[in-house]
Amino acid sequence: MYFNNRLSKVFESAQEILFDDSSRIVIMSDCHRGGGNWSDNFLSNKSIYNAALNFYYDNNYTYIELGDGDELWENNKLQDIIRVHSDVFVKLSHFYKNGRLFFVYGNHDMVKKNPVFVKNYMNYFINELDGRLVSLFKNIKIHEGLILKHRLSKFEILLTHGHQADIFNDKLWRLSSFLVKYLWKNLELIGFKDLISAAKNHKKQKAVGKRLAEWASKNKKLIIAGHTHRPTFPDIGESTYFNSGSCVHPHGITVIEIAGGKIALVKWHIKTRNNGTLFVDREIIEGPRKLSDYYKML
Repeated sequence: MYFNNRLSKVFESAQEILFDDSSRIVIMSDCHRGGGNWSDNFLSNKSIYNAALNFYYDNNYTYIELGDGDELWENNKLQDIIRVHSDVFVKLSHFYKNGRLFFVYGNHDMVKKNPVFVKNYMNYFINELDGRLVSLFKNIKIHEGLILKHRLSKFEILLTHGHQADIFNDKLWRLSSFLVKYLWKNLELIGFKDLISAAKNHKKQKAVGKRLAEWASKNKKLIIAGHTHRPTFPDIGESTYFNSGSCVHPHGITVIEIAGGKIALVKWHIKTRNNGTLFVDREIIEGPRKLSDYYKML
């Protein structure tokens, strides 16, 4: 009951984004951009991420990031993350200035729900080369949830990080943050698994996914989340819970695309041509399937 009510509360307060069959939307989650050190899980996939970002910008997609974009449990300062990955943030700012970017916060960047924090650290950054103040996301609002609402059918899709189905990373997020920063981060170096992480604990990952799927079925909605790092794409007739996966998989990143009235799960990864050169490939691994086919089953 707690988890159902928690997710329903997110739905009730979420901002609506209208879309139709001509819209192009890419949904990513769990980038965990870090400070450029050994614990920065984003770093190994940064080139793949940049290639994907360029594709979506050039092809007029709206970019929606479903939380844990920045790793603010293991890093104390967002400014350090922006400094290390300034090229990424500048590209994201181009989406924003074109009205094609929305951010949702997750448990690892929960501090972004504070408008003062966002104003102080996300509006601008200082370019180290020339000392210029570079505009990023002036006056942006960071959401707990968003609703994609179809202009014609009025069908609604809830977009949220998904930590609301995980009490340790929702109600007890401050405790979890403390444990990650001062305990698990160091224990992982000698082989221990982080027991409070839905991404690293298979049993917990499965439980969170089940709760999100139950909310979708009970409330007759589609829900797209992240948090578990486990890409999920149901068949027609199954639950209407989707998961975009993450940007920190060992062999690439996964995203959800909505375009032409259809939904697909896509993987971006490095491949090798016959002549030995490397390239970043966009591979559809599930779908595309008509959104209307999911609407009809509810």
